[in-house]
Amino acid sequence: MLMSWSGGKDCCMALYELQTAAIPIAALLTTLTRDHERISMHGVRRILLERQAASLGLPLDLVLIPKDASNGAYEAAMGEALDRRRRDGVRLAAFGDLFLEDVRDYREALLARHGMQGVYPVWGRPTPEVVRAFIKLGFKAVVTCVDGQVLSPSFAGANIDERFLSALPPHVDPCGENGEFHSFVYDGPNFAEPVRFSIGEIVQRDRFWFRDLLPGGDTGQPGAGEQLQHVES
Repeated sequence: MLMSWSGGKDCCMALYELQTAAIPIAALLTTLTRDHERISMHGVRRILLERQAASLGLPLDLVLIPKDASNGAYEAAMGEALDRRRRDGVRLAAFGDLFLEDVRDYREALLARHGMQGVYPVWGRPTPEVVRAFIKLGFKAVVTCVDGQVLSPSFAGANIDERFLSALPPHVDPCGENGEFHSFVYDGPNFAEPVRFSIGEIVQRDRFWFRDLLPGGDTGQPGAGEQLQHVES
């Protein structure tokens, strides 16, 4: 089975569920923006993704796309990766989706074109339950990107913990399932060791604010998100 992998908390919870059930994972399938060498949408550097996969003890399968890639370009690159894995005997791909039916339908249609099916280990669970289980299990994650139209840039760089959850505005899903924020998991029960990083600068691109994570440094020392602020839509 492939694990669709953004490096964030929801796919990490899905992976944990699969591993707890002793389901073998062939690889972590990650879309990387070629021009920037970063995880698409999340903005995390490739080196941190590689260290994360190494700590999880799983190989990476990178899908490289150009910046501002069209949907057609994305599907072509993803299709090549799926076809390659299907030739190796892989027929299933797992996702960390929680409740967006249109996203799941899109994934199923894309997979079907390449002779594969989707698996959704955390689908349908209440999102407050998912994120609190994530915290209780000992996972640690940092917010790498926020949608500035619904959430203050002060959340970029914050650790996902109870303080973070209590500061979220009521209209924001606690898992960010509607794209309100994205994250990078740097430690947890299935990690051999923490992924070490330090907090870098914050950069705005259109409506999104990205907090850079620099390799090395003091893992989990945020340096950002000290004054979390509500932004009402």
